[in-house]
Amino acid sequence: MKFNSLFLKLTLAALVAMSATAVAAEGLNKITPALESVTVSHGGKEVVIRREGNKSATMPAAFAKTGRICPPFCIQPAQVAPGVETVGELDVLGYLGRMSSGDRTVLVVDSRTPEWVGRGTIPGSVNIPWDKINTDVQGAFEIEAEAETLEGILTDQFGVNLINGRRDFRTAKTLVLYCNGIWCPQSRLNIKTLIRMGYPAYKLKWYRGGMQDWVSVGLSTIK
Repeated sequence: MKFNSLFLKLTLAALVAMSATAVAAEGLNKITPALESVTVSHGGKEVVIRREGNKSATMPAAFAKTGRICPPFCIQPAQVAPGVETVGELDVLGYLGRMSSGDRTVLVVDSRTPEWVGRGTIPGSVNIPWDKINTDVQGAFEIEAEAETLEGILTDQFGVNLINGRRDFRTAKTLVLYCNGIWCPQSRLNIKTLIRMGYPAYKLKWYRGGMQDWVSVGLSTIK
């Protein structure tokens, strides 16, 4: 009986190893045991988000540095503000899936500047650079044109209504904001600014890990 039990365990281990080898050979790698990929729309085209299947793949050089100087590259808190949920990769994929299914109440926002976005972004997200939203330390934009740009973003992209000169957030979208990683303050600053403007905290989600965490687990990016 002991011999049969040992033989069975060895056989199962061999089958698991063979299966893993076959998956690696085909370049397949699931996101979770039940989720192989997520299809999203990016720039009017369908893009499939999946995990890297090459076992020798490494982090992109842009996200491999660990000695970034604080300030400004300081470690961000786990919670950005009361009522704002901090989310992970599977949550972001869920929101992207909702957007792909036609849900117009959700928007995943890449808060980084265009030069960073050009190195790769999360498929399905929309780039709205942090400095198009963030106000200066006095809480106002330096020039009127910047304020006008923000109002356009709020109404045209975020779903905020302007009624009798006041912002109405009842139809505002749920925003999932991210930037480069836990050392990047850009999306956190945007969330703080939006809350000061009256944006409901429960409609703001923060992907704290950002691009660095996204690429660290081998998820697809797009340029």
